Amino acid sequence: MRLALIGFGNIATTLLTQLDAPLDAVSVLVRPDAADATRARLDGEFVKLSAERTVCTDLAGLLLTKPDLVVECAGHTAVKAFVPDLLEAGLDVILVSIGALADEALHGALTDAARDGNARLILPAGAVGGIDLLASLGAAGDLQVTYRGTKPPMAWAGTPAEETLDLEALSEPAGFFNGTARQAATDFPKNANVAATLALAGAGFEATQVELIADPQAPGNIHEYQVSSPLARYSMRIENLPSAGNAKTSVSTVYSVLREIRNRIGPVAI
Repeated sequence: MRLALIGFGNIATTLLTQLDAPLDAVSVLVRPDAADATRARLDGEFVKLSAERTVCTDLAGLLLTKPDLVVECAGHTAVKAFVPDLLEAGLDVILVSIGALADEALHGALTDAARDGNARLILPAGAVGGIDLLASLGAAGDLQVTYRGTKPPMAWAGTPAEETLDLEALSEPAGFFNGTARQAATDFPKNANVAATLALAGAGFEATQVELIADPQAPGNIHEYQVSSPLARYSMRIENLPSAGNAKTSVSTVYSVLREIRNRIGPVAI
């Protein structure tokens, strides 16, 4: 496989450390000011992953590497800037920043681009489980989904949570958001990808209700949701460890992307 990555932060580098099969090529798209540092890491700790390793600073350069699959892991701005053109070029893209699809215009543009390019926009389950069941139940309609996201206080640093809470002084759980999945994904782009994933798999952005909580006793990033449909009812609670170096992201997100890649290149997909 010829694998391309947009971004070379915590998610991308952790993903590359977990790939256990050599690749035909690895290419990475980063900002020009990050190119030298990215090239040094790629040619250092990831030298055995592939003999062909390329650092690109624009979309044209990435396309020249002829990737079979692209993984976006650089945030909402990168989704808007690069993913439509990649899909139109016929390249399948795994979207880590699923919350970007709360933007209806962008969601529509990506869907059209995938259709025009005969490509697939792949939405991994990320830090949450049961997406297969949720998507199946959604076909029957009349679906009710509520989600609660709980993280340690400093995982909410730099978000609107700081407007209502003193995160450093918090001594007990405190909720700071109640609303739709669309608003959660819009207001907390680095923290609410799970809410967006649940919405897209199930009842939609407006019908999926979200509560966000800061808890100093939280053992990690906790995702809980309840589903009710004419076919079944279920609830799920997942306690994820935060990704190293980024408390906002659950480390299982990386392994969800890894699963998508392994299903792509392995003889059996599950």
